[in-house]
Amino acid sequence: MSVIQKGDKVAIVDEKGKRCLLVIDGSKKKVKGFGILDTDNFIGMEYGRKISIGNKHAWILKPSSYDRWGSIKRKAQIILPKDASTIIVNCSIVPGSVVVEGGIGSGSLTIIMAQIVAPNGKIISYEKRRDFLEFARENILNAGVERVVEIKERDITKGIDEKEVDAVVLDIPNPWDVIDHAWNSLKVGGYFCSYTPLTSQVEKTVKKLRKRKFIEIKTVENIQREIVVLEKGVRPSFQMLGHTGYLTFARKVLD
Repeated sequence: MSVIQKGDKVAIVDEKGKRCLLVIDGSKKKVKGFGILDTDNFIGMEYGRKISIGNKHAWILKPSSYDRWGSIKRKAQIILPKDASTIIVNCSIVPGSVVVEGGIGSGSLTIIMAQIVAPNGKIISYEKRRDFLEFARENILNAGVERVVEIKERDITKGIDEKEVDAVVLDIPNPWDVIDHAWNSLKVGGYFCSYTPLTSQVEKTVKKLRKRKFIEIKTVENIQREIVVLEKGVRPSFQMLGHTGYLTFARKVLD
């Protein structure tokens, strides 16, 4: 039996999948979507128990990696799991990888990649906007991955300091302006990725990639549809998570 103790960080997940992270420190906290929560009430409670919050029910759990991601505050449009997972697989991001990121946004992808590369890897994120940088830093601290993340207040189109990195991942409007820097920064066999919402951006990026020594150049789009299971049968959801962005990949070679 695992019980909640003072100082624990917990995840609270309601019936609709809304979630938050909460530190059990004995204080009362106002949490958006959940109201005012007295953390003293949770001390000694078993993880996995259902709790009542006003007129809704929720469960209190040990935070998973998905809970940490799903609880981030959003300032900019974030890269969703359907795209983040494709980035991780196609860029061969594994524990110990060193990844340079351009454009931190709200820190969504940063957090997911940091959880993958930990404990010995590193994410170096370039962000030129101070407001995004500070907002993302708070999310990264709340997710507990700050040890493997370095944030630089820099415009990545002006250059990349790091060499022999495993991947360069970009979420900026003009990724073609980073391709030369990315090639110089990547190790041989390392991966380039850009996330862009428009086909015109994809076209400019791919044309620039073809001018440098990259292979396996491809662009993909992910569309996700939930399947609804009812008592009378099973059907696709009427709502679909459609276009979010195009993912362009390439791999560095010498000849």
